[in-house]
Amino acid sequence: MRKTSLALLAATIAGVSALTCPASSPARMLARVKVLASDEFEGRGPGTAGEEKTIQYLVGEYRKIGLEPGNPDGTYIQAVPLVGITSHPTLSFTVGGQTLPMTNINDFVGSTSRVTPHVAYQDTEVVFAGYGVTAPEYGWDDFKGVDVRGKTIVVLVNDPPVIDPTTGKLDPKVFGGQAMTYYGRWTYKYENAAAHGAAACLIVHETGPAGYPFAVVVGSRSRENFEIRTPDGNAGHLGMEAWLTQQAAERLCRACGQDFAALKRAAVSRGFQPVPLAAKASFTIGNDLRNVDSRNVVAKLTGSDPKLRDEFVVFTAHWDHLGRDPRLAGDQIFNGADDNASGVAWQLEVAQDLAALPAAQRPRRSVLFLNVTAEEKGLLGSRYYVTSPLYPLTRTVACVNTDGGNYYGRTHDVKVVGTDQSTLDDIGAAVARTQGRTISPDPVPEMGYYYRSDHFEFAKVGIPSYYPKRGYHYVDRPEDWGNAFEARYVQDNYHKVSDEVRPDWTFEGGAQDADFLAEVIRRVADDDQRPAWKADSQFRDRHPAGP
Repeated sequence: MRKTSLALLAATIAGVSALTCPASSPARMLARVKVLASDEFEGRGPGTAGEEKTIQYLVGEYRKIGLEPGNPDGTYIQAVPLVGITSHPTLSFTVGGQTLPMTNINDFVGSTSRVTPHVAYQDTEVVFAGYGVTAPEYGWDDFKGVDVRGKTIVVLVNDPPVIDPTTGKLDPKVFGGQAMTYYGRWTYKYENAAAHGAAACLIVHETGPAGYPFAVVVGSRSRENFEIRTPDGNAGHLGMEAWLTQQAAERLCRACGQDFAALKRAAVSRGFQPVPLAAKASFTIGNDLRNVDSRNVVAKLTGSDPKLRDEFVVFTAHWDHLGRDPRLAGDQIFNGADDNASGVAWQLEVAQDLAALPAAQRPRRSVLFLNVTAEEKGLLGSRYYVTSPLYPLTRTVACVNTDGGNYYGRTHDVKVVGTDQSTLDDIGAAVARTQGRTISPDPVPEMGYYYRSDHFEFAKVGIPSYYPKRGYHYVDRPEDWGNAFEARYVQDNYHKVSDEVRPDWTFEGGAQDADFLAEVIRRVADDDQRPAWKADSQFRDRHPAGP
């Protein structure tokens, strides 16, 4: 559907003025992805020559589009002070006087976010702490007052899968049922372990619950990691943050006279008590450190309403990917064509759509286009923005985020991750109807995708956040084609060097989604009412602080 016909239909249904900007361009989106995902950009790793090329390219595109610099200092740049940490870990257990060694990469992947050249712990007690969760609103505490200070804890991935005895299914009233809560994220488990004073937290990896194979952990966490630079060098963080393979965890349990499967079953209960394992863990980490002056790119479309232009809709998309891995034979570049060159192209196309509007039809509120760094390293660019915002968070009314666009054909639907969190979902559903489309909820809410991209940092501080993705039901494709495609992508290309532009990419669906999101953002920016969290959202009691 061309944008003019879409706008006329939208005007008829919703009583809003019609958009008159040109239709979104599939060819333009594909061309931008080809640039960002080219070998010349070296996988867009923060702190590399690839970052320099990416920043220059994005600033150039925003200038061509006609957007203003987004930083009040008159630039398109927000400096993000990071530190690069390349960890070289060792890990072993002592059980009954015998050493049980663990091999880096094969048995575990370990690192530290402490900014120090060396970390060493000897003979720490080992405790199995269930899912590592402290959730008073669910009456859940996996620690039960057990002192784990200075100890190594072993925990399971995801939320506890609590079964409702009346239905035999996951209880939706406890940890969201099938849908993961933040308690299931690995970042939370490390944060909670550190809050309890643990020396190390070892998460047992299982491909099904994690949603990706162990190779993804290896590819992401065994190389240089990043943290935001802090005055104390993250002294309160864990000595080791690690993933254990399930096989390694089973071997450890057997050596301690425990059964891993039995421990896992016991952990799915409010009455679970931490289980001391008859083992001592010793680990060391040598760190190669370097300061990295990375950057967020920020462009602004100033609002047309003098009364509302000092309020903002923020549109995020991370520019970074995994860079280059010189340890690999053959192809060493993680091009990140899907993740997230395609999302950046989606964002740029929306920026171009909105910037092309006549002045009288421009959004009433300002729209801030924010390309963040180091998403792949733990949402660091977006975290830095919300702790050092360029505009007060109290005047930031919403965050919209794209992470992976549709480079194939048109779809009958738009997928929304975290459906029904806020009134943004109602606006999105209304716009989808004008396109003759529907909203599809995330089919795998147990994977916790809502907590795995940049909008989450805004949600954590109370800003309603919307995370649309490409749909699953493709026009002129078999009904199950979209599901099969997504499964293949995760298995074969996610965080791998094979995430490259393919000859059959068209972005016909990407242009359709750009039309959709341009209208969503315009409606949010034009509405007299700010978006709000819904009554049953886990973020309903969070509100941005500041002036």
